[in-house]
Amino acid sequence: MTSDDLPALGAPATRALAAAGITRLPQVAERSEAELAALHGVGPRAIGLLRRALAEQGLSFRR
Repeated sequence: MTSDDLPALGAPATRALAAAGITRLPQVAERSEAELAALHGVGPRAIGLLRRALAEQGLSFRR
C-alpha cells in the first residue's frame, strides 16, 4: 500500500467510491465529507477512516 492508497474500508464503501471514480486518497480530498457520505455504502465508519488517512497525509476533505 502506498500513501495515496485508500484505507481498508469494506466492500460497500470501496465499491461506492470506485463507482464515483475515487480510487486514490488525493481524489477523496477533492470531495467534501457530505458528498462522500451521500454515496450509498459510505457510512460514518468509512468517513472516519478516510478522515484519519487524509490527516496522516496532511490532507483533508474539501470544505
